[in-house]
Amino acid sequence: MIFYSLLILTILLNIWTIINGIFLYPLKHNMTLSSTPKVSLLIPLRNEEENVKGLIASLKRLTYDNLEILLLDDHSEDDTYRLLDQEISDDPRFRIISGRPLPSGWNGKVHACHQLSEEANGAYLLFLDADARVAPHVIESTVATMKKFDASMLSGFPHYPNDHFLSHMLVPLQHMVVQLHLPLMIANHTTRPAFTAACGIFICIEKSAYIKIGGHESVKDSLVEDVHIAREVKKHGLRMILVNITPSVLSYMYSSSKETWNGFKKNIYSGLGRSVWMVLFLSIFYTVLFLLPTAYIFFAITEGSMLYLLPYLLTVTFKMYVDSRTGHPLWLSFFLPVSVMIMITLMVVSMFVHLKGDTYQWKGRSYE
Repeated sequence: MIFYSLLILTILLNIWTIINGIFLYPLKHNMTLSSTPKVSLLIPLRNEEENVKGLIASLKRLTYDNLEILLLDDHSEDDTYRLLDQEISDDPRFRIISGRPLPSGWNGKVHACHQLSEEANGAYLLFLDADARVAPHVIESTVATMKKFDASMLSGFPHYPNDHFLSHMLVPLQHMVVQLHLPLMIANHTTRPAFTAACGIFICIEKSAYIKIGGHESVKDSLVEDVHIAREVKKHGLRMILVNITPSVLSYMYSSSKETWNGFKKNIYSGLGRSVWMVLFLSIFYTVLFLLPTAYIFFAITEGSMLYLLPYLLTVTFKMYVDSRTGHPLWLSFFLPVSVMIMITLMVVSMFVHLKGDTYQWKGRSYE
């Protein structure tokens, strides 16, 4: 009885994901814009010397005409500022800003984005992380997509080219979690704040909407400011859409397994609303949906029946569908149980950091 219930559940998982994926829109390419409103590309950097050359090379290839690029050095302790100055050369689109000291009560990245917004002159603000690389046409495509759907804000999760074990296991799960848990038809067609997701690596928002919601100051102490900004946009009756940006944006999100662990530990419990009950629910849910099917591999071997492999294989096809749409290696799908066990562990570890009153550490700063 348990086996057949699990089999039905994993079949429904695949059906749901395919249907839900229909509503994850692509960026609109090859669309002619009737006008080219000014876009301010805003990038905070703190200790990003390894990313500067690749970032600036990517930005120099942008083809959008009406563009300013503002780079804020947020008190970097490495060679970030010098490399920025060296790499932008005499390109008039670029300007470097030195960040002000971090005030009490502000998240570091949020304060950096706030300062960038104060200097921006564009009708659209495009916030981009320093580890991102973008296609030359990405701004035209973004503005065209926002106009087509009459959206005040657009975000999406990029492609992640990972090169170490923990990053392979964890980072692509962001796409999986969104397509599993978020009803995209509701998220992209309503202004209900509960149904939304966003990724701070790539956020484009109309400046008028940004001002209306109070900008980054309205989420100044948030560790998941991207989601909270998206919710503020919807609370004000404005449309926010989540799109598939993987063909046009990639992100070298974490450079080591240690960085991956610390990054997820900082964000995952806050992303769950710091709810103990949500951690418990998801731990049980993922165990049943993704780990229990793996246990039936033992029965397939001992009973000599390949039927017992079906629930596991159906979780593989679910993950393979998501990975195929987002450009990640399909072999990762077979390691989904490993990824899920690590994610459950991280949820619990992140939760206990908060419950014990400890702080999260990230790039030389402490966060509660």
